[in-house]
Amino acid sequence: MPTTEEIERQIRALVAAGDVATLRVVRDRLAARRTQATAQRAIRFMHDPAAWAREVIDWQAGQGLTEYQTDVLDLLPKKRRVAVRGPHGLGKTGMAAITVLWFATTRDAAGIDWKVLTTASAWRHLSVYLFPEIHKWARRIKWSVLGRPPFDENRELLVHNIKLRFGAASAVASTKPELIEGAHADSLLYLIDEAKIVPDGTWDAIEGAFSGGQTSGLPEAFALAISTPGPPSGRFYDIHSRKPGFEDWFVRHVTLAEAVAAGRISVEWAEQRAVQWGRDSALYANRVLGEFHASDEDSVIPLSWVEAAVERWHVWNDAGRPAPTGREILGVDVARGGGDSTVLAHRTGLVYRELETHDREDTMETTARVQAALRRVPGLVPVVDSMGVGGGVVDRLREQGEPVLAYTGAAKTRMRSRDGEWGFNNTRSAAYWHVRELLDPAFKPELMLPPDDLLLADLTAPTWSVTSGVPPKIRIEPKEDLVARLGRSPDRGDAVVMGLFAEHLASSTVLNPTKGTGSQAAANKYGRTIGGGGGAGRARR
Repeated sequence: MPTTEEIERQIRALVAAGDVATLRVVRDRLAARRTQATAQRAIRFMHDPAAWAREVIDWQAGQGLTEYQTDVLDLLPKKRRVAVRGPHGLGKTGMAAITVLWFATTRDAAGIDWKVLTTASAWRHLSVYLFPEIHKWARRIKWSVLGRPPFDENRELLVHNIKLRFGAASAVASTKPELIEGAHADSLLYLIDEAKIVPDGTWDAIEGAFSGGQTSGLPEAFALAISTPGPPSGRFYDIHSRKPGFEDWFVRHVTLAEAVAAGRISVEWAEQRAVQWGRDSALYANRVLGEFHASDEDSVIPLSWVEAAVERWHVWNDAGRPAPTGREILGVDVARGGGDSTVLAHRTGLVYRELETHDREDTMETTARVQAALRRVPGLVPVVDSMGVGGGVVDRLREQGEPVLAYTGAAKTRMRSRDGEWGFNNTRSAAYWHVRELLDPAFKPELMLPPDDLLLADLTAPTWSVTSGVPPKIRIEPKEDLVARLGRSPDRGDAVVMGLFAEHLASSTVLNPTKGTGSQAAANKYGRTIGGGGGAGRARR
């Protein structure tokens, strides 16, 4: 067989002789030889994604794979199914993007029929995080090592797809398992991002692809599931807890210590989150320790329910923030001094549009902010905490003839839970339980909450218990106890909870008018119906 150099000499001779027909044949032969040679550069990485990442990516100074990233990439071609959990910030999305690019470039170079299907608990994780990350790492590929030109961004590297000669990588919503189940190729890779709440149907569809896979050779199938953990439930948890039937998954827990040692997480950040969220909270366990943990048993509101409300907010926001329907309410938690913040929580119907925070301002400044909001938003009704310094804001607004609903957490209430079986020891307990019922996934919740980690911590931190009586009463952890435990006031959570209690305050004000024309005016302006925002219980005489 002639060498490449010999073929090149032959071409020069044919050019000199003017033998065009033979020249075309010889040139095609040389092109095929070069294509084969360059393809071999990528093919050698087919079963070594860690080597692909080290040699193909143009790492910036001080960067490179961490030990745990190398470990995961080494495991994937050997174990075929790998599930990874760990803290927030350890580089999961970057590792996922590198995995997709490794698979696509090596299989395509080998001429193998291939597909990559990426899915996640929400479309936003694919469109906002994963595929932009794939684009970022594609720009860092040393194409000369792979022996091919860079991806064409008009034909090959698209917004939510990679389309090459022999296969494609695509984004698929986890709510459409039929699209995943219908995937066929000689070489398949499933990438499950934010896997903790991906539906079981999607996992089952992925598992179906492994039925025809070989332990070596083609056809082949691989799956990489990556996520911060959530509550101890669902398929991702079952895999990590080694429940029967999932022994063929290899699980990897990246610990906080590993992430700190790799320089991906700082000790200071971890300690600050312990202060911010509480060391015994589900938020801290999930996002800092990378452990499965739920607040369901002792917390009023489970973390997963609040996270689902935040995801609904993201969908609404990504859709261009279409105007919600419903009453305009402003929940106002007035700072008591020190490190507390005054929080104004703006909601329309069941959408909290934003949280507005202000530090170190007196009650007159807060009153002026509320009045400015009343002028700006027709029909707005503020709900203000009347305990402590907040009472001054309520009094001043009433003096000005403004409609204001006074929220007194310690006040008695005749409200009952949705099923009518439970009473509440005070208004604060009723208000927090009302939010729990608005978020209960069994009742198709619509409440949307803005992405704010302190808000998540505030809503999931309070615990509850039951006191005896007829009816038995739900008692939410007193605020002073919660403040002592957290080391701060749950300002954001209280503002949101108060705002969602407006319907009940308006109705109870009508039934039991309090002193002050402002309070009656608010009730009249708001309306005399109860539960207009999706009420949990009903006030009883």
